[in-house]
Amino acid sequence: MRFCYAFRRFSDYPYLGIATDLDPKRLTDKFLKRVEKMGFDGIELGMECLDRIEGGENGLKEFEKRLSDLGTPILAIRSGGRWGGSMIDPRTGKENIIRARRALKFGKILKSEVINGATCEPEKSPYIDSGSSLVSGLEFAHHGFPYSQNSSRETSLPEYDMLAEKYQELCDEAKDYGLNISCEMHQNSPIDNSWSAKLLHSKVERDNFGINPDLGNIIWNYDILEERTENAIKELASISNYWHCKNMTRVNHPENRRSVFVRENILGGEIDYRFAIEAMHDGNYSGLMALEGVPSGDQFYSDKQSLDYCKEIWSDLEKE
Repeated sequence: MRFCYAFRRFSDYPYLGIATDLDPKRLTDKFLKRVEKMGFDGIELGMECLDRIEGGENGLKEFEKRLSDLGTPILAIRSGGRWGGSMIDPRTGKENIIRARRALKFGKILKSEVINGATCEPEKSPYIDSGSSLVSGLEFAHHGFPYSQNSSRETSLPEYDMLAEKYQELCDEAKDYGLNISCEMHQNSPIDNSWSAKLLHSKVERDNFGINPDLGNIIWNYDILEERTENAIKELASISNYWHCKNMTRVNHPENRRSVFVRENILGGEIDYRFAIEAMHDGNYSGLMALEGVPSGDQFYSDKQSLDYCKEIWSDLEKE
């Protein structure tokens, strides 16, 4: 297993930003050298960043060479947009397919290994019933409630069939580029737990298709956990080909039927990553462990702690 930096906070004094709205010109040598020194094998970047690279194919090649020379190659690309990118949504599906195919072309030029995306759809309602009141999604993220929009609980079997067909087409195209496709288990999407992820995987049936078992997305999907993360990772380890990792503490307010979440580094929070890494090792996982990183504080100190912890566990397992 190798380790990819899927940073979410972007701190590079005097600039401060977020990785999901990143101008590629902000990726300074100072920042990238610091990431390489931490011990990561490369980084993850999103299409919202890569689409801003100027110069067409030559510009992408120059960008790839610079990052690789600094020891931070672009190992993974996030193809999802604001809503992750369901390819069967009647309003945004066509746009998401076009972006995913563009990500494949970028992946070949940038010498990436995997294109990751979720199947989230635009919310069908701007409000969600918290159990005690209606809450606007313009003010709060739609997670941590008793109800999750666009979830596996309200997805029909024909919709999984349609999703599988789109992934098959994408995987066939990706194979020509030598790329893998990963579907991220994600809140507010039809693939939000282990059974739905296994269902889709069984329908796609492509060697270069796998699941991204992001356990953090199970934690904050509902106010009460739908599934134990330990059970989920045991179910998904053998069919995974990319792995987003983050951790958090869930604070439940039963009187409001609501949970809120405090992000931690990998060592903190509710997810037992020693257990999860052992499950992935037992499942013969050979992909990337992508550490999402903390959203606040000293990301380099905290995220290096996470990286060192995970590397030590994996190294000990390899010696057994």
